[in-house]
Amino acid sequence: MNAITAIPTTVTVGTRRLVNVRQRSLLVAKLRTLWVLAVFMLVGVLAVLRILWLGVTGPSPRDASLDAWLTPSRGEIVDRNGVPLAREFRVYSLWFNPKAMTEGSALVHTPDEVADGLTRIFPDLDRDEVVARLASGKAGYIRKSLLPEEANKVHALGEPALEFPLENTRFYPQGSMAAHVLGYVDSYGKGKVGMEQAFDKQLTSPEGRSTPSVLSIDFRVQSALEDELAEGMALSQAKGAAGVVLDVHTGEVLALASLPTFDPNHVKPNDMVVSEAAAKQGEVPRGFNRVTNQVYELGSTFKPIAVAAAIDAGTITDLGRRWSAKPLHVGRFTIRDSHQMGDSLNVPETLIHSSNVVTAQIADELGGERLKQTMESLAMNQRPQIELPARGFPIWPSGKWPRLRTMTVSYGHGIAVTPLHLATAYAALVNGGIWRPATLHKLDAAQVPEGRRVFKAATSARIRQLLRMIVRYGTGRKADAPGFRIGGKTGSAEKPGNGGYRHHSLISTFAAAFPMDEPRYVVIAMMDEPQGTAATSYQRTAAWNAAPVVQRVVPRIGPLLGIMPDETRDIDISDLKPLIPNEVNETEE
Repeated sequence: MNAITAIPTTVTVGTRRLVNVRQRSLLVAKLRTLWVLAVFMLVGVLAVLRILWLGVTGPSPRDASLDAWLTPSRGEIVDRNGVPLAREFRVYSLWFNPKAMTEGSALVHTPDEVADGLTRIFPDLDRDEVVARLASGKAGYIRKSLLPEEANKVHALGEPALEFPLENTRFYPQGSMAAHVLGYVDSYGKGKVGMEQAFDKQLTSPEGRSTPSVLSIDFRVQSALEDELAEGMALSQAKGAAGVVLDVHTGEVLALASLPTFDPNHVKPNDMVVSEAAAKQGEVPRGFNRVTNQVYELGSTFKPIAVAAAIDAGTITDLGRRWSAKPLHVGRFTIRDSHQMGDSLNVPETLIHSSNVVTAQIADELGGERLKQTMESLAMNQRPQIELPARGFPIWPSGKWPRLRTMTVSYGHGIAVTPLHLATAYAALVNGGIWRPATLHKLDAAQVPEGRRVFKAATSARIRQLLRMIVRYGTGRKADAPGFRIGGKTGSAEKPGNGGYRHHSLISTFAAAFPMDEPRYVVIAMMDEPQGTAATSYQRTAAWNAAPVVQRVVPRIGPLLGIMPDETRDIDISDLKPLIPNEVNETEE
């Protein structure tokens, strides 16, 4: 009986236990499922947060695309036609690693033997410096930018300590051409001087690395300008030269040259600095930009500006009016011309013969306030407006200009500006009277600045006639190139020095534009301290050294810029010819 009653008790307890086990198993399964779901949800949330983070900050270097890895670390610079002027390459360097050998000496051979082998491969290496480097046991570069075949020759020397790291380097395919425009990149990858410095952030930005930076420079025009300036510099034995080619309607600089120049592929310490003794003698380093950073008294090239201001102001209403050409006494100062030009001169004769005396009288009637205002409208009281970092501040007489100052400024003395100032001023003289800043950016039509009016359109038209007459009949005759209708003005001024002017040191400049019937470009050529040589008929003035440079440059660059020679066309100067009968007759003979 007891056995019978015990059976259901045992079954009941076992069933309850079984139910409890099943419940526990279900609970554990549910908990595990919840944990798995929680993990998946956490992963999902993290993934969403990661996507949002990448959307804000961009991909990490590890996640970057192949294109990003192939893009150079510094963008390319090209001319207006897409010709490369500066680009980046990965090249081998020669590095001495004294720890390459784990035991014993750092070198298999002696330092002298290794140096002999290296100088056979690289004859320009300084053998003593190489020996000192190898013997010192200090790591460092022996040479940068190796060609692959040169690296193979070094490898054949059998020295494990000579390593070939692959590095980025800046390369300038055109060599020293446009060096002052481009500048260079230092060993830390920073742009120095020129557009490398001005564009530094742009060139290293993601967009700048993948898209070339386009300059207004035309490397064909740049090459022609540098070539002819170098020729003029050699013929006149000048210590330096400078030149600009500028679009008169946009302000774009198509060429900018300063000589002597430097090679941005191999910048030397003395390219950027000179000794204190040399600086006292007026010497400047090769990297110094004479076009934008050096200010000069540019002499008689200012005379057309003074005449234009007087025509605009109404103090000149008759170009045939005559002024006395005899020496002019102003207080204790006497203004003279370089030679006797007759008893009196009219405006065309004044510019053709380049008379200081008559120009001074024209400026005197105009007045210092109006002449100064014109110069300020041409931005001659501030640094030249261009993207280059090296921009010189003019020597500018502040305050009210007294009578004598007004007179001397009118013929280019007592005020010093850069050749680029002169280029933008001449653009305003011939383009209808609008001044625009110079730029090294290639501009679309919509990007051309409106500029500001300095001269009336009618005044600009008169100045075009007068500039053309100077080249046909006056001091600029050696700048004339058949069919290109060049107009311009010579200017020769003594350089200032300690205690006054240095009478044997000239700055000779020719400021020109072409073609004068429809001006498109300004061309400035300047010689720094030219000497009288047989090639210049022993003359040092601009008529004999700077003007011939323009005469050679224009026929070279004109066809490249779409201006073909046409001797059937010219600006009409028939109404002014009667004012200069002697000059016309001499030329026609």
